[in-house]
Amino acid sequence: MSPLEVLRFALRGLTANKLRSGLTTLGILIGVAAVILLIAYGNGSSEAIKKSIQRLGADSLTVSTSTTSSSGGARTQARDLTVKDAEALAKSPSIKSASPVVSGQSSTATYAGTSSTIDRFVGSTPDYFAAASKTIAAGSAFAETDGNVVVIGSTVASDLFAGTDPLGKKINVGGINFTVVGVLKASGSTSGGFNDPDSVAVAPLTAVQASVTGYGALDQIVIQAKSSEQVDAAQAEAESILQQRHGTTDFTVASQASAQSAVADSNKTFTVLLGAVAAISLVVGGIGITNIMLVTVTERTREIGIRKAIGAPRGAILGQFVAEATILSLIGGLLGVAVGVAGSLFTIAGVKPVLVPSSIALSLGVSVVIGLFFGGYPANRAARLRPIEALRHE
Repeated sequence: MSPLEVLRFALRGLTANKLRSGLTTLGILIGVAAVILLIAYGNGSSEAIKKSIQRLGADSLTVSTSTTSSSGGARTQARDLTVKDAEALAKSPSIKSASPVVSGQSSTATYAGTSSTIDRFVGSTPDYFAAASKTIAAGSAFAETDGNVVVIGSTVASDLFAGTDPLGKKINVGGINFTVVGVLKASGSTSGGFNDPDSVAVAPLTAVQASVTGYGALDQIVIQAKSSEQVDAAQAEAESILQQRHGTTDFTVASQASAQSAVADSNKTFTVLLGAVAAISLVVGGIGITNIMLVTVTERTREIGIRKAIGAPRGAILGQFVAEATILSLIGGLLGVAVGVAGSLFTIAGVKPVLVPSSIALSLGVSVVIGLFFGGYPANRAARLRPIEALRHE
């Protein structure tokens, strides 16, 4: 029997019960679409986080406090970062500026009966804007000696001053009035489901400490190197200065490159886990193929017996049922690819999925292999039926 005849018998067998074949195909479709979409979602989330990190600028470093430090084998509580630390860092040869930063989370700002939640209320010095790559779109930055003035993000401006010029207006944050002197340029990206990067406000350090955070330790120090080529030198100098001032390594100095590397590593694990979870549905779809093909073999036992009795070889029977299982999985795989690609065109939970071509080829290939593997046992069972036993089957 030629391959075309085997294929014709397989197609005729599948179309004999269209609903059963359609439901079996649906299981593979869902599995393939899930693999493609979840990997695209993980990749898109990674790209969004990388863009958020890149907004810090290629010449920026961030100093933060470690929870504990090791000194002579003993673990001790880390010392707080202070404004004096920032002033010492700013005198380093490779460092252009060192901005002390405090921040309050989720402050509510009000103006003329309207309100806006500020995800991050930052207190720092004027050098912070350049170090953190924040551009003033309207108005100007504040001076270090200014009092309760604030530069607000584009989201806060649109929430509080829709259709109104915000410059010179007073907003109330935590019972304290701040005069708006500038509006930041919109970042043009999302943070992948996390806080809105444009829902931010920046005010003088002492004003934020007095009204929002209190006069405690700094959250971090944002360093701007004199050039992107001097970032490594600036990092080494910052570590040396803080080591001398603190007497131990109770801090971390992170560059954009190291942050991106950490994000890439964690995202790779995240994406693999998402793909693995989605792959489970493919396996479930394969089990469904086995189940349906076993039912099909049982229902068509007499047909198999008649065909073998009139001379159909074992290979023809085996090939027909393997072909049926493979066709089901292939059709399901192709439809799953179509659904996955179409789904990647839409933003999901604030993240724009980024399609990974290799995930399409891999999921489609796996769907075909699943058809061959899970269809093998029912096909072999059909091929091993003895004609006389098959003909007696009721």
